[in-house]
Amino acid sequence: MPIATTNPATGQTLKSYDPMTAEQIDAAIERADLAYRQLRGTTIDQRGRWLNAAADLLEAERDEIARLMTTEMGKTYASARAEVTKCAAACRFYAAKAAGFLADEPADAGAVKATRAFVRYQPIGPVLAVMPWNFPLWQVMRFAAPALMAGNTGLLKHASNVPQTALLLEDLFRRAGFPEGAFSTLLIGSGEVDRVLSDPRVRAATLTGSEGAGRSIAQIAGRELKKTVLELGGSDPFVVMPSADLDRAAEVATTARCQNNGQSCIAAKRFIVHADVFDAFAEKFATNMSALRVGDPMDPDTDVGPLASEGGRDEIHAQVRDAVDQGATVLCGGEPPAGPGWFYPPTVVTDLRPEMRMWSEEVFGPVAGLFRVSSYDEAVEVANGTSFGLGSNAWTRDREEQERFAADLDAGSVFVNGMTTSYPELPFGGVKNSGYGRELSALGMREFCNTKTVWVGEGAASAGAGAHAE
Repeated sequence: MPIATTNPATGQTLKSYDPMTAEQIDAAIERADLAYRQLRGTTIDQRGRWLNAAADLLEAERDEIARLMTTEMGKTYASARAEVTKCAAACRFYAAKAAGFLADEPADAGAVKATRAFVRYQPIGPVLAVMPWNFPLWQVMRFAAPALMAGNTGLLKHASNVPQTALLLEDLFRRAGFPEGAFSTLLIGSGEVDRVLSDPRVRAATLTGSEGAGRSIAQIAGRELKKTVLELGGSDPFVVMPSADLDRAAEVATTARCQNNGQSCIAAKRFIVHADVFDAFAEKFATNMSALRVGDPMDPDTDVGPLASEGGRDEIHAQVRDAVDQGATVLCGGEPPAGPGWFYPPTVVTDLRPEMRMWSEEVFGPVAGLFRVSSYDEAVEVANGTSFGLGSNAWTRDREEQERFAADLDAGSVFVNGMTTSYPELPFGGVKNSGYGRELSALGMREFCNTKTVWVGEGAASAGAGAHAE
Protein backbone atom coordinates (compact mmCIF):
# COMPACT_ATOMS: atom_id res chain seq x y z
CA MET A 1 0.00 0.00 0.00
CA PRO A 2 1.53 3.37 -0.98
CA ILE A 3 2.21 5.92 1.74
CA ALA A 4 -0.15 8.60 0.49
CA THR A 5 -3.10 10.85 1.25
CA THR A 6 -6.04 9.89 -0.97
CA ASN A 7 -9.31 11.72 -0.37
CA PRO A 8 -12.02 9.02 0.06
CA ALA A 9 -14.74 11.46 -0.97
CA THR A 10 -13.20 11.92 -4.42
CA GLY A 11 -10.66 9.11 -4.88
CA GLN A 12 -8.01 11.72 -5.68
CA THR A 13 -4.46 11.18 -4.39
CA LEU A 14 -3.27 14.47 -2.92
CA LYS A 15 0.19 13.76 -1.53
CA SER A 16 2.63 10.85 -1.59
CA TYR A 17 5.72 10.01 0.46
CA ASP A 18 8.78 7.86 -0.08
CA PRO A 19 9.32 5.17 2.56
CA MET A 20 12.19 5.74 4.96
CA THR A 21 15.50 4.07 4.19
CA ALA A 22 17.16 1.57 6.52
CA GLU A 23 19.55 4.31 7.61
CA GLN A 24 16.71 6.69 8.40
CA ILE A 25 14.90 4.02 10.41
CA ASP A 26 18.04 3.29 12.43
CA ALA A 27 18.58 7.00 13.08
CA ALA A 28 15.01 7.37 14.36
CA ILE A 29 15.44 4.43 16.74
CA GLU A 30 18.71 5.90 17.97
CA ARG A 31 17.00 9.25 18.65
CA ALA A 32 14.21 7.47 20.51
CA ASP A 33 16.73 5.62 22.67
CA LEU A 34 18.68 8.79 23.46
CA ALA A 35 15.46 10.66 24.21
CA TYR A 36 14.41 7.87 26.57
CA ARG A 37 17.63 8.23 28.54
CA GLN A 38 16.83 11.93 28.88
CA LEU A 39 13.09 11.65 29.47
CA ARG A 40 13.28 9.07 32.23
CA GLY A 41 15.38 11.53 34.24
CA THR A 42 12.79 14.30 34.07
CA THR A 43 10.13 14.82 36.70
CA ILE A 44 6.47 13.95 36.30
CA ASP A 45 5.68 17.63 36.76
CA GLN A 46 7.90 18.53 33.81
CA ARG A 47 6.39 15.87 31.58
CA GLY A 48 2.96 17.06 32.66
CA ARG A 49 3.74 20.60 31.55
CA TRP A 50 4.79 19.31 28.13
CA LEU A 51 1.68 17.17 27.80
CA ASN A 52 -0.57 20.08 28.78
CA ALA A 53 1.23 22.16 26.15
CA ALA A 54 0.34 19.47 23.59
CA ALA A 55 -3.29 19.79 24.69
CA ASP A 56 -3.09 23.57 24.24
CA LEU A 57 -1.84 23.10 20.67
CA LEU A 58 -4.57 20.59 19.86
CA GLU A 59 -7.26 22.97 21.08
CA ALA A 60 -5.79 25.97 19.30
CA GLU A 61 -5.42 24.10 15.99
CA ARG A 62 -8.51 21.89 16.23
CA ASP A 63 -10.18 23.01 13.02
CA GLU A 64 -7.06 22.61 10.89
CA ILE A 65 -6.30 19.16 12.32
CA ALA A 66 -9.91 18.08 11.85
CA ARG A 67 -9.88 19.12 8.19
CA LEU A 68 -6.73 17.06 7.67
CA MET A 69 -8.26 13.92 9.20
CA THR A 70 -11.44 14.34 7.16
CA THR A 71 -9.40 14.71 3.99
CA GLU A 72 -7.24 11.67 4.73
CA MET A 73 -9.82 9.11 5.87
CA GLY A 74 -13.29 10.56 5.25
CA LYS A 75 -14.72 10.94 8.75
CA THR A 76 -17.20 13.79 9.05
CA TYR A 77 -15.67 17.13 9.98
CA ALA A 78 -17.87 17.31 13.08
CA SER A 79 -16.62 13.95 14.34
CA ALA A 80 -13.02 14.90 13.50
CA ARG A 81 -13.30 18.05 15.63
CA ALA A 82 -14.70 15.96 18.47
CA GLU A 83 -11.77 13.56 18.13
CA VAL A 84 -9.26 16.38 18.51
CA THR A 85 -11.09 17.62 21.61
CA LYS A 86 -11.05 14.11 23.10
CA CYS A 87 -7.30 13.84 22.52
CA ALA A 88 -6.68 17.14 24.29
CA ALA A 89 -8.76 15.94 27.22
CA ALA A 90 -6.75 12.70 27.41
CA CYS A 91 -3.52 14.68 27.53
CA ARG A 92 -4.82 16.75 30.43
CA PHE A 93 -6.12 13.63 32.18
CA TYR A 94 -2.73 11.91 32.18
CA ALA A 95 -0.88 15.11 33.02
CA ALA A 96 -3.06 15.38 36.13
CA LYS A 97 -3.26 11.70 37.11
CA ALA A 98 0.18 10.29 36.29
CA ALA A 99 1.72 11.07 39.67
CA GLY A 100 -0.96 9.05 41.41
CA PHE A 101 -0.88 6.21 38.86
CA LEU A 102 2.92 5.89 39.17
CA ALA A 103 3.22 6.48 42.92
CA ASP A 104 5.04 3.85 44.96
CA GLU A 105 2.61 1.27 46.38
CA PRO A 106 3.55 0.19 49.91
CA ALA A 107 3.46 -3.49 50.82
CA ASP A 108 3.29 -5.17 54.22
CA ALA A 109 6.95 -4.85 55.17
CA GLY A 110 6.60 -6.96 58.29
CA ALA A 111 5.13 -9.86 56.38
CA VAL A 112 8.22 -10.01 54.17
CA LYS A 113 10.72 -9.29 56.98
CA ALA A 114 11.72 -5.85 55.68
CA THR A 115 11.89 -2.40 57.16
CA ARG A 116 10.34 -1.09 53.93
CA ALA A 117 8.76 -2.82 50.95
CA PHE A 118 6.96 -1.31 48.02
CA VAL A 119 6.20 -1.55 44.31
CA ARG A 120 7.61 1.07 41.98
CA TYR A 121 6.54 1.74 38.36
CA GLN A 122 9.34 2.79 36.01
CA PRO A 123 9.55 3.27 32.22
CA ILE A 124 11.09 0.60 30.02
CA GLY A 125 12.25 2.46 26.90
CA PRO A 126 11.17 3.06 23.31
CA VAL A 127 7.81 1.48 22.41
CA LEU A 128 6.69 0.78 18.84
CA ALA A 129 3.06 1.73 18.12
CA VAL A 130 1.44 0.22 15.01
CA MET A 131 -1.78 2.14 14.54
CA PRO A 132 -4.83 2.11 12.20
CA TRP A 133 -6.45 4.85 10.14
CA ASN A 134 -9.99 4.90 11.54
CA PHE A 135 -9.29 7.22 14.50
CA PRO A 136 -5.94 8.55 13.28
CA LEU A 137 -5.40 10.90 16.21
CA TRP A 138 -7.21 9.18 19.10
CA GLN A 139 -5.81 5.69 18.52
CA VAL A 140 -2.31 7.11 18.81
CA MET A 141 -3.00 9.49 21.67
CA ARG A 142 -4.45 6.84 23.97
CA PHE A 143 -1.03 5.17 23.79
CA ALA A 144 1.20 8.22 23.50
CA ALA A 145 -0.14 10.30 26.39
CA PRO A 146 0.34 7.66 29.11
CA ALA A 147 3.57 6.32 27.58
CA LEU A 148 5.26 9.73 27.46
CA MET A 149 4.02 10.63 30.94
CA ALA A 150 5.53 7.38 32.26
CA GLY A 151 8.89 8.37 30.75
CA ASN A 152 8.87 6.07 27.72
CA THR A 153 9.43 7.21 24.15
CA GLY A 154 7.31 6.34 21.12
CA LEU A 155 7.96 5.17 17.56
CA LEU A 156 4.82 5.41 15.45
CA LYS A 157 4.20 3.23 12.41
CA HIS A 158 0.84 4.65 11.35
CA ALA A 159 -1.46 3.38 8.61
CA SER A 160 -0.13 4.24 5.17
CA ASN A 161 -3.22 6.23 4.18
CA VAL A 162 -2.89 8.83 6.98
CA PRO A 163 0.75 9.97 6.65
CA GLN A 164 0.05 13.66 7.22
CA THR A 165 -1.74 12.99 10.50
CA ALA A 166 1.17 10.76 11.51
CA LEU A 167 3.70 13.51 10.82
CA LEU A 168 1.49 16.04 12.61
CA LEU A 169 1.70 13.94 15.79
CA GLU A 170 5.49 13.93 15.75
CA ASP A 171 5.50 17.69 15.25
CA LEU A 172 2.91 18.18 17.99
CA PHE A 173 5.00 16.60 20.73
CA ARG A 174 8.15 18.33 19.53
CA ARG A 175 6.48 21.74 19.63
CA ALA A 176 5.02 20.94 23.04
CA GLY A 177 8.57 20.70 24.43
CA PHE A 178 9.31 16.99 24.62
CA PRO A 179 12.95 16.12 23.86
CA GLU A 180 13.89 15.55 20.23
CA GLY A 181 13.12 11.94 19.39
CA ALA A 182 10.70 11.40 22.25
CA PHE A 183 7.99 10.68 19.70
CA SER A 184 8.93 9.86 16.10
CA THR A 185 6.86 8.90 13.07
CA LEU A 186 8.26 6.14 10.88
CA LEU A 187 7.04 6.40 7.30
CA ILE A 188 7.45 2.70 6.58
CA GLY A 189 5.45 -0.18 5.19
CA SER A 190 4.39 -3.19 7.23
CA GLY A 191 7.37 -5.14 5.91
CA GLU A 192 9.73 -3.00 8.01
CA VAL A 193 7.97 -3.67 11.33
CA ASP A 194 10.07 -6.80 11.97
CA ARG A 195 13.24 -4.73 11.59
CA VAL A 196 12.08 -2.14 14.10
CA LEU A 197 10.68 -4.50 16.73
CA SER A 198 13.74 -6.76 16.48
CA ASP A 199 16.05 -3.87 17.34
CA PRO A 200 17.27 -4.36 20.95
CA ARG A 201 16.72 -0.67 21.69
CA VAL A 202 12.96 -1.07 21.12
CA ARG A 203 11.49 -2.63 24.25
CA ALA A 204 7.81 -3.28 23.49
CA ALA A 205 5.01 -2.81 20.98
CA THR A 206 1.34 -1.89 20.92
CA LEU A 207 -0.94 -2.52 17.97
CA THR A 208 -4.50 -1.74 17.03
CA GLY A 209 -5.48 -3.53 13.84
CA SER A 210 -6.49 -6.81 12.26
CA GLU A 211 -6.10 -10.30 13.67
CA GLY A 212 -3.45 -11.02 11.05
CA ALA A 213 -1.43 -7.97 12.00
CA GLY A 214 -1.76 -8.85 15.67
CA ARG A 215 -0.52 -12.40 15.13
CA SER A 216 2.45 -11.09 13.15
CA ILE A 217 3.43 -8.59 15.86
CA ALA A 218 2.96 -11.18 18.61
CA GLN A 219 5.13 -13.67 16.73
CA ILE A 220 7.98 -11.19 16.35
CA ALA A 221 7.67 -10.01 19.95
CA GLY A 222 7.57 -13.59 21.21
CA ARG A 223 10.76 -14.38 19.35
CA GLU A 224 12.39 -11.26 20.77
CA LEU A 225 10.85 -11.64 24.28
CA LYS A 226 9.17 -8.25 24.22
CA LYS A 227 5.90 -7.09 25.76
CA THR A 228 2.90 -6.39 23.51
CA VAL A 229 -0.57 -4.93 23.89
CA LEU A 230 -2.97 -5.89 21.08
CA GLU A 231 -6.42 -4.51 20.22
CA LEU A 232 -7.69 -6.48 17.23
CA GLY A 233 -11.22 -5.35 16.57
CA GLY A 234 -14.55 -6.89 17.29
CA SER A 235 -18.04 -7.83 16.21
CA ASP A 236 -19.79 -6.19 19.12
CA PRO A 237 -23.28 -7.35 20.17
CA PHE A 238 -26.09 -4.89 20.93
CA VAL A 239 -28.74 -6.83 22.87
CA VAL A 240 -32.30 -5.47 23.21
CA MET A 241 -34.61 -7.08 25.76
CA PRO A 242 -38.40 -6.62 26.21
CA SER A 243 -38.06 -4.11 29.07
CA ALA A 244 -35.80 -1.78 27.07
CA ASP A 245 -36.72 1.78 26.14
CA LEU A 246 -37.08 0.98 22.43
CA ASP A 247 -37.06 4.56 21.19
CA ARG A 248 -33.83 5.31 23.01
CA ALA A 249 -32.30 1.95 22.10
CA ALA A 250 -33.05 2.47 18.39
CA GLU A 251 -31.65 6.00 18.53
CA VAL A 252 -28.40 4.89 20.17
CA ALA A 253 -28.20 1.84 17.90
CA THR A 254 -28.17 4.13 14.87
CA THR A 255 -25.33 6.22 16.27
CA ALA A 256 -23.47 3.18 17.55
CA ARG A 257 -23.55 1.48 14.15
CA CYS A 258 -22.76 4.53 12.00
CA GLN A 259 -20.28 6.46 14.14
CA ASN A 260 -17.10 7.19 12.19
CA ASN A 261 -18.95 6.07 9.02
CA GLY A 262 -19.37 2.65 10.62
CA GLN A 263 -15.60 2.15 10.87
CA SER A 264 -15.04 1.65 14.58
CA CYS A 265 -13.77 -1.43 16.37
CA ILE A 266 -16.31 -0.89 19.16
CA ALA A 267 -19.20 0.09 16.92
CA ALA A 268 -22.24 -2.09 17.56
CA LYS A 269 -22.41 -4.55 14.67
CA ARG A 270 -24.73 -7.42 15.63
CA PHE A 271 -28.14 -6.35 16.93
CA ILE A 272 -29.63 -9.18 18.95
CA VAL A 273 -33.29 -8.46 19.70
CA HIS A 274 -35.82 -10.42 21.75
CA ALA A 275 -38.74 -11.71 19.68
CA ASP A 276 -41.27 -9.85 21.85
CA VAL A 277 -39.93 -6.48 20.63
CA PHE A 278 -38.10 -7.50 17.44
CA ASP A 279 -40.57 -6.10 14.91
CA ALA A 280 -41.04 -2.80 16.76
CA PHE A 281 -37.29 -2.29 17.20
CA ALA A 282 -36.50 -3.28 13.60
CA GLU A 283 -38.98 -0.75 12.25
CA LYS A 284 -37.63 2.10 14.41
CA PHE A 285 -34.02 1.18 13.68
CA ALA A 286 -34.46 0.89 9.91
CA THR A 287 -36.38 4.20 9.86
CA ASN A 288 -33.56 5.92 11.74
CA MET A 289 -30.86 4.42 9.53
CA SER A 290 -32.70 5.41 6.36
CA ALA A 291 -32.94 9.00 7.57
CA LEU A 292 -29.18 9.46 7.84
CA ARG A 293 -27.67 11.70 5.20
CA VAL A 294 -24.72 10.32 3.23
CA GLY A 295 -22.46 12.80 1.50
CA ASP A 296 -19.58 15.26 1.63
CA PRO A 297 -17.91 14.76 5.04
CA MET A 298 -17.09 18.49 5.23
CA ASP A 299 -20.80 19.39 4.98
CA PRO A 300 -22.19 19.99 8.50
CA ASP A 301 -25.47 18.33 7.48
CA THR A 302 -23.76 15.06 6.55
CA ASP A 303 -24.22 12.14 8.95
CA VAL A 304 -22.19 9.49 7.12
CA GLY A 305 -19.19 10.15 4.91
CA PRO A 306 -17.29 7.76 2.63
CA LEU A 307 -15.50 4.58 3.59
CA ALA A 308 -11.75 5.12 3.96
CA SER A 309 -10.86 2.97 0.96
CA GLU A 310 -12.40 1.51 -2.16
CA GLY A 311 -11.38 -1.94 -1.00
CA GLY A 312 -13.18 -1.44 2.30
CA ARG A 313 -16.34 -0.38 0.51
CA ASP A 314 -16.15 -3.39 -1.81
CA GLU A 315 -15.61 -5.76 1.11
CA ILE A 316 -18.71 -4.76 3.07
CA HIS A 317 -20.82 -4.86 -0.09
CA ALA A 318 -19.56 -8.38 -0.73
CA GLN A 319 -20.61 -9.35 2.81
CA VAL A 320 -24.09 -7.91 2.23
CA ARG A 321 -24.45 -9.62 -1.15
CA ASP A 322 -23.33 -12.94 0.36
CA ALA A 323 -26.14 -12.69 2.93
CA VAL A 324 -28.77 -11.63 0.38
CA ASP A 325 -27.80 -14.40 -2.03
CA GLN A 326 -28.43 -16.91 0.77
CA GLY A 327 -31.84 -15.56 1.72
CA ALA A 328 -31.26 -12.57 3.99
CA THR A 329 -33.59 -9.56 3.83
CA VAL A 330 -32.38 -5.97 3.44
CA LEU A 331 -34.61 -3.53 5.33
CA CYS A 332 -32.78 -0.44 4.04
CA GLY A 333 -29.68 0.43 2.03
CA GLY A 334 -27.65 -2.37 0.52
CA GLU A 335 -26.42 -0.76 -2.69
CA PRO A 336 -23.50 1.66 -3.12
CA PRO A 337 -24.46 4.91 -4.85
CA ALA A 338 -23.16 5.84 -8.27
CA GLY A 339 -20.55 8.56 -8.65
CA PRO A 340 -17.09 9.34 -7.26
CA GLY A 341 -15.99 8.48 -3.74
CA TRP A 342 -16.26 5.34 -1.64
CA PHE A 343 -19.71 5.82 -0.14
CA TYR A 344 -22.04 3.14 1.25
CA PRO A 345 -25.54 3.77 2.60
CA PRO A 346 -26.60 2.84 6.16
CA THR A 347 -27.90 -0.70 5.77
CA VAL A 348 -29.94 -3.09 7.92
CA VAL A 349 -29.97 -6.82 7.13
CA THR A 350 -32.13 -9.44 8.85
CA ASP A 351 -32.95 -13.17 8.49
CA LEU A 352 -29.28 -14.02 8.98
CA ARG A 353 -28.06 -17.61 9.34
CA PRO A 354 -24.74 -19.15 10.51
CA GLU A 355 -23.54 -19.97 6.99
CA MET A 356 -23.62 -16.28 5.99
CA ARG A 357 -20.46 -14.22 6.38
CA MET A 358 -22.30 -11.51 8.29
CA TRP A 359 -23.19 -14.02 11.01
CA SER A 360 -19.63 -14.25 12.33
CA GLU A 361 -17.43 -11.71 10.51
CA GLU A 362 -16.77 -8.12 11.53
CA VAL A 363 -18.48 -5.74 9.10
CA PHE A 364 -16.41 -2.56 9.02
CA GLY A 365 -18.90 -0.08 7.63
CA PRO A 366 -22.43 1.25 8.23
CA VAL A 367 -24.11 -2.16 7.95
CA ALA A 368 -26.13 -3.73 10.78
CA GLY A 369 -27.17 -7.34 11.16
CA LEU A 370 -30.42 -8.06 13.04
CA PHE A 371 -30.76 -11.33 14.99
CA ARG A 372 -34.05 -12.54 16.50
CA VAL A 373 -33.83 -14.46 19.81
CA SER A 374 -36.49 -15.90 22.10
CA SER A 375 -34.85 -15.75 25.54
CA TYR A 376 -32.09 -14.26 27.67
CA ASP A 377 -30.02 -17.43 27.35
CA GLU A 378 -30.30 -17.41 23.56
CA ALA A 379 -29.33 -13.72 23.46
CA VAL A 380 -26.16 -14.43 25.43
CA GLU A 381 -25.39 -17.48 23.30
CA VAL A 382 -25.61 -15.47 20.08
CA ALA A 383 -23.73 -12.51 21.60
CA ASN A 384 -20.85 -14.74 22.69
CA GLY A 385 -20.94 -16.88 19.56
CA THR A 386 -18.07 -15.14 17.84
CA SER A 387 -14.28 -15.31 18.05
CA PHE A 388 -14.20 -11.64 19.07
CA GLY A 389 -14.70 -10.10 22.50
CA LEU A 390 -14.02 -6.36 22.50
CA GLY A 391 -17.11 -4.37 23.53
CA SER A 392 -20.72 -5.30 24.19
CA ASN A 393 -24.00 -3.51 24.79
CA ALA A 394 -27.23 -4.53 26.52
CA TRP A 395 -30.54 -2.74 26.80
CA THR A 396 -32.83 -3.72 29.67
CA ARG A 397 -34.51 -1.99 32.60
CA ASP A 398 -34.62 -5.26 34.54
CA ARG A 399 -31.99 -5.00 37.31
CA GLU A 400 -31.47 -8.75 37.49
CA GLU A 401 -30.85 -8.91 33.73
CA GLN A 402 -28.42 -6.01 33.99
CA GLU A 403 -26.34 -7.90 36.54
CA ARG A 404 -26.52 -11.10 34.50
CA PHE A 405 -25.36 -9.37 31.30
CA ALA A 406 -22.45 -7.79 33.17
CA ALA A 407 -21.39 -11.27 34.27
CA ASP A 408 -22.26 -13.30 31.17
CA LEU A 409 -21.19 -11.21 28.15
CA ASP A 410 -17.71 -12.37 27.14
CA ALA A 411 -16.07 -9.08 26.26
CA GLY A 412 -13.59 -6.51 27.49
CA SER A 413 -16.41 -4.12 28.34
CA VAL A 414 -20.16 -4.24 28.94
CA PHE A 415 -22.23 -1.08 28.53
CA VAL A 416 -25.81 -1.29 29.79
CA ASN A 417 -28.39 1.21 28.46
CA GLY A 418 -25.75 3.40 26.82
CA MET A 419 -23.38 3.41 23.85
CA THR A 420 -20.07 1.59 24.07
CA THR A 421 -17.21 4.07 23.97
CA SER A 422 -13.74 4.68 25.41
CA TYR A 423 -12.80 6.98 28.28
CA PRO A 424 -9.36 7.83 29.68
CA GLU A 425 -10.75 6.92 33.10
CA LEU A 426 -11.62 3.31 32.15
CA PRO A 427 -9.44 0.45 30.86
CA PHE A 428 -9.95 -0.46 27.21
CA GLY A 429 -9.23 -3.77 25.51
CA GLY A 430 -10.62 -7.16 24.62
CA VAL A 431 -10.57 -10.91 25.11
CA LYS A 432 -10.47 -13.88 22.74
CA ASN A 433 -9.40 -12.82 19.23
CA SER A 434 -9.92 -9.16 20.09
CA GLY A 435 -6.49 -9.20 21.71
CA TYR A 436 -4.99 -8.76 25.15
CA GLY A 437 -3.66 -6.08 27.45
CA ARG A 438 -5.33 -2.78 28.23
CA GLU A 439 -5.08 0.83 27.11
CA LEU A 440 -6.24 3.90 29.06
CA SER A 441 -6.72 4.32 32.82
CA ALA A 442 -3.93 3.47 35.25
CA LEU A 443 -3.71 -0.02 33.75
CA GLY A 444 -2.88 1.38 30.32
CA MET A 445 -0.10 3.53 31.73
CA ARG A 446 1.42 0.60 33.65
CA GLU A 447 1.38 -1.80 30.67
CA PHE A 448 4.72 -0.36 29.55
CA CYS A 449 6.28 0.06 32.95
CA ASN A 450 8.65 -2.14 34.90
CA THR A 451 6.62 -3.15 37.95
CA LYS A 452 9.59 -3.26 40.29
CA THR A 453 9.57 -4.83 43.75
CA VAL A 454 11.74 -2.94 46.26
CA TRP A 455 12.68 -4.63 49.55
CA VAL A 456 14.74 -2.75 52.14
CA GLY A 457 16.20 -4.33 55.27
CA GLU A 458 18.01 -2.80 58.22
CA GLY A 459 21.43 -3.34 56.67
CA ALA A 460 22.62 -5.87 59.23
CA ALA A 461 22.74 -9.65 58.78
CA SER A 462 19.62 -11.36 60.06
CA ALA A 463 18.73 -14.96 60.74
CA GLY A 464 17.26 -16.68 57.75
CA ALA A 465 18.41 -14.09 55.23
CA GLY A 466 18.87 -15.72 51.86
CA ALA A 467 17.22 -18.95 53.00
CA HIS A 468 14.86 -18.92 50.08
CA ALA A 469 16.18 -18.21 46.61
CA GLU A 470 12.80 -17.47 45.06
